[in-house]
Amino acid sequence: MKKLLTATIVITSVVALRAAPQAATDARAREIIRELHLTVLPKESGYLGIIGVSAQKAKIDGRELAVQSQNYYMLTRDRPINYLHWLAPDDTHILIEGGPVDYFVFHPDGRPEKVTLGFDFAAGQRPVVAVPGGCWKALKLHDGASYALMANTLSPEFTPDRVKIGEGQDWVKRFTNSAPWATPMFLREMIGPNWIQQ
Repeated sequence: MKKLLTATIVITSVVALRAAPQAATDARAREIIRELHLTVLPKESGYLGIIGVSAQKAKIDGRELAVQSQNYYMLTRDRPINYLHWLAPDDTHILIEGGPVDYFVFHPDGRPEKVTLGFDFAAGQRPVVAVPGGCWKALKLHDGASYALMANTLSPEFTPDRVKIGEGQDWVKRFTNSAPWATPMFLREMIGPNWIQQ
Protein backbone atom coordinates (compact mmCIF):
# COMPACT_ATOMS: atom_id res chain seq x y z
CA MET A 1 0.00 0.00 0.00
CA LYS A 2 2.85 2.31 0.91
CA LYS A 3 4.53 1.62 -2.48
CA LEU A 4 1.27 2.35 -4.32
CA LEU A 5 0.87 5.65 -2.46
CA THR A 6 4.49 6.62 -3.23
CA ALA A 7 4.07 5.72 -6.91
CA THR A 8 0.86 7.77 -7.10
CA ILE A 9 2.59 10.81 -5.56
CA VAL A 10 5.54 10.52 -7.96
CA ILE A 11 3.28 10.19 -11.03
CA THR A 12 1.14 13.12 -9.90
CA SER A 13 4.25 15.27 -9.39
CA VAL A 14 5.62 14.44 -12.85
CA VAL A 15 2.27 15.22 -14.49
CA ALA A 16 2.07 18.53 -12.60
CA LEU A 17 5.62 19.48 -13.62
CA ARG A 18 4.92 18.75 -17.27
CA ALA A 19 1.61 20.62 -17.19
CA ALA A 20 3.09 23.75 -15.58
CA PRO A 21 5.09 24.98 -18.63
CA GLN A 22 2.18 24.21 -20.97
CA ALA A 23 -0.26 26.13 -18.76
CA ALA A 24 2.15 29.08 -18.61
CA THR A 25 2.64 29.21 -22.39
CA ASP A 26 -1.08 28.81 -22.99
CA ALA A 27 -1.62 31.70 -20.57
CA ARG A 28 0.90 33.76 -22.55
CA ALA A 29 -0.93 32.98 -25.79
CA ARG A 30 -4.23 34.05 -24.22
CA GLU A 31 -2.59 37.24 -22.96
CA ILE A 32 -1.31 38.11 -26.45
CA ILE A 33 -4.72 37.42 -28.00
CA ARG A 34 -6.36 39.68 -25.44
CA GLU A 35 -3.80 42.52 -25.50
CA LEU A 36 -3.52 42.69 -29.30
CA HIS A 37 -7.30 42.21 -29.82
CA LEU A 38 -6.80 39.18 -32.06
CA THR A 39 -9.85 37.35 -33.39
CA VAL A 40 -10.29 34.00 -35.11
CA LEU A 41 -9.66 34.24 -38.84
CA PRO A 42 -12.60 32.52 -40.59
CA LYS A 43 -11.78 29.66 -43.01
CA GLU A 44 -7.98 30.04 -42.83
CA SER A 45 -7.94 29.60 -39.01
CA GLY A 46 -5.50 31.10 -36.53
CA TYR A 47 -5.88 34.55 -34.98
CA LEU A 48 -5.71 37.89 -36.81
CA GLY A 49 -5.35 41.51 -35.75
CA ILE A 50 -5.28 44.38 -38.23
CA ILE A 51 -2.41 46.81 -37.64
CA GLY A 52 -2.99 49.21 -40.49
CA VAL A 53 -2.75 50.18 -44.15
CA SER A 54 -0.18 52.40 -45.86
CA ALA A 55 -1.26 55.89 -46.87
CA GLN A 56 0.77 55.50 -50.07
CA LYS A 57 -1.20 54.28 -53.09
CA ALA A 58 -0.32 52.58 -56.36
CA LYS A 59 -2.28 51.57 -59.46
CA ILE A 60 -2.53 47.77 -59.63
CA ASP A 61 -4.50 46.10 -62.43
CA GLY A 62 -6.32 49.34 -63.11
CA ARG A 63 -7.32 50.09 -59.53
CA GLU A 64 -5.76 52.12 -56.75
CA LEU A 65 -4.52 50.09 -53.77
CA ALA A 66 -2.46 50.92 -50.71
CA VAL A 67 1.11 49.79 -51.28
CA GLN A 68 1.02 47.73 -48.07
CA SER A 69 -1.19 46.44 -45.27
CA GLN A 70 0.01 45.01 -41.95
CA ASN A 71 -1.43 42.42 -39.56
CA TYR A 72 -0.64 40.41 -36.48
CA TYR A 73 -1.16 36.71 -37.06
CA MET A 74 -0.98 33.93 -34.50
CA LEU A 75 -1.11 30.14 -34.44
CA THR A 76 -1.76 28.33 -31.16
CA ARG A 77 -2.02 24.79 -29.87
CA ASP A 78 -5.81 24.90 -30.41
CA ARG A 79 -5.44 26.45 -33.91
CA PRO A 80 -2.11 25.10 -35.20
CA ILE A 81 -2.78 25.29 -38.97
CA ASN A 82 -3.31 28.20 -41.32
CA TYR A 83 -5.19 26.37 -44.07
CA LEU A 84 -4.26 26.46 -47.73
CA HIS A 85 -4.94 29.73 -49.51
CA TRP A 86 -3.77 31.70 -52.54
CA LEU A 87 -2.89 35.38 -52.35
CA ALA A 88 -2.32 37.91 -55.12
CA PRO A 89 -0.05 40.19 -53.02
CA ASP A 90 3.42 39.40 -51.73
CA ASP A 91 3.13 38.21 -48.11
CA THR A 92 6.06 38.61 -45.70
CA HIS A 93 5.88 37.07 -42.21
CA ILE A 94 8.17 38.12 -39.35
CA LEU A 95 8.32 35.99 -36.20
CA ILE A 96 7.90 38.09 -33.06
CA GLU A 97 7.61 35.38 -30.41
CA GLY A 98 7.20 31.61 -30.13
CA GLY A 99 7.30 29.13 -32.98
CA PRO A 100 8.66 27.46 -34.96
CA VAL A 101 6.22 27.31 -37.88
CA ASP A 102 6.57 25.41 -41.16
CA TYR A 103 5.53 27.23 -44.33
CA PHE A 104 4.44 25.10 -47.25
CA VAL A 105 4.57 27.25 -50.37
CA PHE A 106 3.29 26.08 -53.76
CA HIS A 107 4.59 28.21 -56.63
CA PRO A 108 2.67 28.78 -59.88
CA ASP A 109 5.30 26.80 -61.83
CA GLY A 110 4.47 23.68 -59.75
CA ARG A 111 7.49 23.92 -57.46
CA PRO A 112 6.81 23.22 -53.76
CA GLU A 113 8.89 24.79 -51.01
CA LYS A 114 9.09 24.23 -47.27
CA VAL A 115 10.56 27.01 -45.11
CA THR A 116 10.67 27.08 -41.31
CA LEU A 117 10.02 30.35 -39.50
CA GLY A 118 11.94 30.26 -36.23
CA PHE A 119 14.94 31.42 -34.23
CA ASP A 120 17.15 28.32 -34.49
CA PHE A 121 19.34 29.68 -37.29
CA ALA A 122 21.83 26.78 -37.03
CA ALA A 123 18.95 24.41 -37.91
CA GLY A 124 18.12 26.44 -41.02
CA GLN A 125 15.20 28.34 -39.50
CA ARG A 126 14.71 31.98 -40.45
CA PRO A 127 12.97 34.84 -38.59
CA VAL A 128 11.42 36.16 -41.83
CA VAL A 129 9.62 34.25 -44.59
CA ALA A 130 8.70 36.09 -47.79
CA VAL A 131 6.09 34.43 -50.00
CA PRO A 132 5.73 35.87 -53.52
CA GLY A 133 2.32 36.92 -54.75
CA GLY A 134 0.47 34.33 -56.80
CA CYS A 135 1.49 31.37 -54.60
CA TRP A 136 -0.56 28.96 -52.57
CA LYS A 137 0.55 28.51 -48.97
CA ALA A 138 -0.31 26.79 -45.70
CA LEU A 139 1.33 27.10 -42.28
CA LYS A 140 1.68 24.55 -39.50
CA LEU A 141 2.88 25.15 -35.95
CA HIS A 142 5.52 22.61 -34.90
CA ASP A 143 4.38 19.83 -32.59
CA GLY A 144 5.38 20.81 -29.06
CA ALA A 145 5.27 24.55 -29.80
CA SER A 146 2.65 26.46 -27.83
CA TYR A 147 2.12 29.40 -30.16
CA ALA A 148 3.73 31.64 -32.74
CA LEU A 149 3.06 35.37 -32.96
CA MET A 150 3.95 36.95 -36.29
CA ALA A 151 3.60 40.27 -38.04
CA ASN A 152 2.85 40.10 -41.73
CA THR A 153 2.93 42.69 -44.44
CA LEU A 154 1.03 42.30 -47.68
CA SER A 155 2.13 44.31 -50.67
CA PRO A 156 0.03 45.68 -52.22
CA GLU A 157 -2.66 45.66 -49.56
CA PHE A 158 -4.93 42.72 -48.86
CA THR A 159 -8.38 42.84 -50.44
CA PRO A 160 -10.95 40.02 -50.11
CA ASP A 161 -11.31 39.62 -53.88
CA ARG A 162 -7.58 38.81 -54.24
CA VAL A 163 -7.51 35.70 -52.05
CA LYS A 164 -8.75 32.14 -52.71
CA ILE A 165 -9.25 29.73 -49.84
CA GLY A 166 -9.28 25.95 -50.26
CA GLU A 167 -8.78 23.58 -53.16
CA GLY A 168 -9.81 20.13 -54.39
CA GLN A 169 -8.66 16.91 -55.95
CA ASP A 170 -7.09 18.43 -59.08
CA TRP A 171 -4.81 20.60 -56.92
CA VAL A 172 -3.86 17.61 -54.73
CA LYS A 173 -3.00 15.55 -57.84
CA ARG A 174 -0.88 18.39 -59.20
CA PHE A 175 1.33 18.62 -56.09
CA THR A 176 1.31 15.00 -54.86
CA ASN A 177 4.90 13.70 -54.50
CA SER A 178 6.35 17.01 -55.71
CA ALA A 179 8.33 16.91 -52.43
CA PRO A 180 8.91 14.09 -49.90
CA TRP A 181 6.37 15.65 -47.51
CA ALA A 182 3.74 16.30 -50.24
CA THR A 183 1.68 13.16 -49.74
CA PRO A 184 -2.03 13.18 -50.67
CA MET A 185 -2.92 12.83 -46.98
CA PHE A 186 -0.73 15.76 -45.94
CA LEU A 187 -1.98 18.01 -48.76
CA ARG A 188 -5.57 17.18 -47.81
CA GLU A 189 -4.76 18.06 -44.17
CA MET A 190 -3.45 21.46 -45.28
CA ILE A 191 -6.70 22.15 -47.16
CA GLY A 192 -8.65 21.15 -44.05
CA PRO A 193 -12.31 22.18 -43.90
CA ASN A 194 -12.05 24.16 -47.14
CA TRP A 195 -12.13 21.14 -49.45
CA ILE A 196 -13.77 22.02 -52.78
CA GLN A 197 -15.70 19.24 -54.52
CA GLN A 198 -14.86 19.05 -58.22
